Amino acid sequence: MLSALKNLILDRDSTMNGVFALVIVSLIALGCTCGKNFDLGNISSSSNSNSSSSSNNVFGGDDDNSGDVDDNLARATVKATTAQFANAISTEDFSSLYNDCATEFKTQYSEDQLKNEFGDFIRQKKNLLPILAKAVSMDPEYTDGPSTREESGGTLLTASGKYPTKPLPVTFKYEYVKRGGKWWLLRLEVYVR
Repeated sequence: MLSALKNLILDRDSTMNGVFALVIVSLIALGCTCGKNFDLGNISSSSNSNSSSSSNNVFGGDDDNSGDVDDNLARATVKATTAQFANAISTEDFSSLYNDCATEFKTQYSEDQLKNEFGDFIRQKKNLLPILAKAVSMDPEYTDGPSTREESGGTLLTASGKYPTKPLPVTFKYEYVKRGGKWWLLRLEVYVR
């Protein structure tokens, strides 16, 4: 048993390392491994899509006022979305990601269309998963945001930037809308180039 655990942790298999990194980052992003009491209601997360709407209810709160978005929590939301996207590519199952999309996104795209949109990622996942796993373990370099704005009577959270992964960076643009105290993914754009 000990040798199996040692092989699992020390193994150089990139897929297993990627899954292991996703689990750790998810636990950190969701606050499961720390004793602090975070107010997760003022952050949002994003995922990748070339459309205008999607949702993420990873973090929820009680009020729908924009207020000040805690920078650390917004950044954790971005990382959680990146981890959720990497998991969808790894498992070829976009149901969890799709369930966190806003109604507007779901009206425009089906789950199968979302999966098809990232078909190139799935086909090249052997090469991309190590890059995505590395991105999940890094802090992104932001080119815009995370920031909030009021639009059409709702609060939107946007963030864009890149993870400086090698050999190619992972760039992203995420947008969320706050409804019912939760951030729902509206926009998901992810590129590895």
